[in-house]
Amino acid sequence: MTTGQHRPLLSDATQQSPARRRGTGRTGSWLAGIGLLAFVGLFIAVSRTEVDPRVGNPNTVGRPRPVEYLFGVSGWMGFIQVATALMLVALVVVFVVGWRRNPGSPVMLMFLVTTLIVWQDPIMNWAPYAVYNPDLLHWPESWILIMMSPTVEPFIVFGYVTFYFGPYFVAVWVLRKLQAARGPHAFVSRHPLLSLGGLVLVIGFVFDAFLEVGSIKTGLYIYSQVIPFGSIYTGTPFQFPLIWESLGVTFVMIPAAILVYRDDTGKSVAEKLGAKAKLFPARPVLGTFLVMFVIINVSYFAYGGWFWAIKASGAATSVACPWPYPEAKVFDPQGYYEENGAKGPYSVGKWSTWQYALPDGRPDVQLGSKSNRCANQAFSG
Repeated sequence: MTTGQHRPLLSDATQQSPARRRGTGRTGSWLAGIGLLAFVGLFIAVSRTEVDPRVGNPNTVGRPRPVEYLFGVSGWMGFIQVATALMLVALVVVFVVGWRRNPGSPVMLMFLVTTLIVWQDPIMNWAPYAVYNPDLLHWPESWILIMMSPTVEPFIVFGYVTFYFGPYFVAVWVLRKLQAARGPHAFVSRHPLLSLGGLVLVIGFVFDAFLEVGSIKTGLYIYSQVIPFGSIYTGTPFQFPLIWESLGVTFVMIPAAILVYRDDTGKSVAEKLGAKAKLFPARPVLGTFLVMFVIINVSYFAYGGWFWAIKASGAATSVACPWPYPEAKVFDPQGYYEENGAKGPYSVGKWSTWQYALPDGRPDVQLGSKSNRCANQAFSG
C-alpha cells in the first residue's frame, strides 16, 4: 500500500502558489496604473474653460463678475485647481502606499469607492441646483451624463474621498478614546456602530458646513435655488441650504464609516456582509469592494432623492442673486429667476419636465412679477 505516502494536490485557493497570487496582484496594479494614466490623459486632452453654446450666454463678452468674493480676491479658481491637483497626487500616493502595505484593506477599498461615486456627480449637481463656476477646467458639456450638470462638470470633484470619507477618521478616533475612557459597559462600547454613526453625523455636518460655505464664498459654485427655511445667506450668491445639504451629505458619510469599522474579531462590517452574501467567496476582497460600492452608491442616490423631493415640491424658491456667472445662461428651470427680475437668456438644463413636477416644462412667467432684486447689480460679500 502506498496511501501513507500519498501527498494530495494543493487545491485550496489559500494554499496555491504565493508567486501566482503576487503575479496577479502586480498585473492588477499595472492595469490600474495604466487606466489612471489613460483617464488623466483623456481629461487633459478634452478639458476646457470655454463654455458650450448650450450653456453659454451669447450676449456676454468676457467673464464679468458682479460679485466680490472672499477677501476681495478674484483668482480663487486658479488657486483651488492647483491645490486640488496637488491633493489628488498626494491621495494617489497615499492609496498606493496603503495598498502595498495592506492589500485588500477595507479603508483602502472605501478610499477607492468614495472616489468612484463621482460618476453620479452631474446628477447630484442637478438635484440640489449646484452650479459650478465655468472658469474651472471641465469636461465637455455635451457629453452623456456630464450634460446633467447645470453649467459645467469640473475635475476637482475627484477629491471627494476627503469629503465623504474624511470625517470617519476623526469620528473613529473620538470613539476609541471614549471606549477606552468609559469601559466595556458604556454605551459607546456596547453599541459602537450607533455611536460611530452619531459621531459622523455631528462631525460631518460641521465639516460640510464650513467647507461648503468657504467654497461658495470663493465663487467655486452656488446653490442657485434653496428652501428659505434652514438656509443661510438666502437671496445672495452665497446662499447655502445648511440643514438640507449638511445633513444630506451624511447619508453617504455614515455608511462609509460604518462599513469600514472593525470589531474585536478584526473584521470590518463590509467584510462580514460580503461573506454573508457569499459574494465571490474565493475572492473576498472583491466581494467586500462590491458590498461597499453598492451601498455607497445607493446612499448617494438617497442624497439625490432627498434633493429631488425638494426640487419637485417647488419649495426651493430663494434664488441666488445676482446671477454670478454672466457668461452662462441663467439656470432657471422653474422661472423663479425671471420672476425676480433676472434677464435671460435662460437655461432649463436636462430633466426639466416631470422631474420638476412640470409636465409641460418651464412655465411662462413675467419678468419681475415678484420683485426686481435679481436685476443686474453688483454684490459684495
